[in-house]
Amino acid sequence: MRLVTSESVTEGHPDKLADRISDAILDALIAQDKKARVAAETLVTTGLVFVAGEISTEGYVDIPGLVRKTVREVGYTRAKYGFDADTCAVLTAIDEQSPDIAGGVNLSYEWRVLKSTDPLDRTGAGDQGLMFGYATDETPELMPLPITLAHRLTMRLAEVRKTGLLPYLRPDGKAQVTVVYEGDRPLYVKTVVVSAQHSPEVEQDQLREDLIREVVRQAIPPEYLKEGETEYLINPSGRFILGGPHADTGLTGRKIIVDTYGGAVPHGGGAFSGKDPTKVDRSASYYARYMAKNLVAAGLARRALVELAYAIGKARPVSLRVETFGTGALPDEKLTEIVKRVFDPRPLAIIEELDLLRPIYTPTSAYGHFGRAGFPWEETDRVEALRREAGL
Repeated sequence: MRLVTSESVTEGHPDKLADRISDAILDALIAQDKKARVAAETLVTTGLVFVAGEISTEGYVDIPGLVRKTVREVGYTRAKYGFDADTCAVLTAIDEQSPDIAGGVNLSYEWRVLKSTDPLDRTGAGDQGLMFGYATDETPELMPLPITLAHRLTMRLAEVRKTGLLPYLRPDGKAQVTVVYEGDRPLYVKTVVVSAQHSPEVEQDQLREDLIREVVRQAIPPEYLKEGETEYLINPSGRFILGGPHADTGLTGRKIIVDTYGGAVPHGGGAFSGKDPTKVDRSASYYARYMAKNLVAAGLARRALVELAYAIGKARPVSLRVETFGTGALPDEKLTEIVKRVFDPRPLAIIEELDLLRPIYTPTSAYGHFGRAGFPWEETDRVEALRREAGL
């Protein structure tokens, strides 16, 4: 037996609000200019939003107006929250992308030094780094169960607040789930933690009863809640009235484990939000998930981890590795070679194949970038190609 824990936070959490603002800026620019280079970083704190970064574009965005619109959508609309869309100050400090970085992205090492004429070699990676993609057959989404359940809890928290089912809730909130595993198979939930920001008038006993009934039992399938074994920790610190940016400063890119696999596998360290797809921190992580998910969907492994690594200005990855933790239908080395034949992880190839030059990023900013339908990196359209290459 082993315990695996993952957490999630709501869209009103200050770090996630910062992520959403950064991605809203990216979407607004990429909708006007597909060649926009965007690295938008946001800080939110009491009464203040500060947006900084490097942006090169032919488009225009009213950043203060977009910030207020985004803050309003998330639910910070009342001054008594200590932070609201109408009264917060918005400051900006935007520079253009470094010409040195732009040069390596626009004309890759392969074109400049190796004299390649392949069009897909032309665009270099926007930075060095390593990225991981993962899939497991323990859920229909091919995601680890703990992070899947944690996201369901926070999505449900937001839903009961927005619909008025629990009208005393406020935008900030967190959830955490600990799952008991036997080997690599999940058995049941050992501990559920839900911390929900609320108005002063609600009693803690009512809050506990309401959240267990309307959030926990609606979000977690009953087969995972074990009578006498599952522990429910609802607002275990007591009152949670002050929240959001009024209580904690939020920054873009501080919830990278929430954004990915909940700590089930390694993370390369690069954040996603506010970055256009020439930044392989984002696009290559999406593509690695796409590769791993198709491997599992094809029946070539029950668990698959794909690692990619890049050098700045170079189109072709410096490494690609597949690991299946002993669950592969073929040796990992063989699966790595198959993946190399089926997928093309050069930045421009990723952008074209996943159609990433679209305003699709704001919805990714909360509740995980993976395991949700509607995103191109969640498609399993390479299953047949993988099976053919594997001789199945």
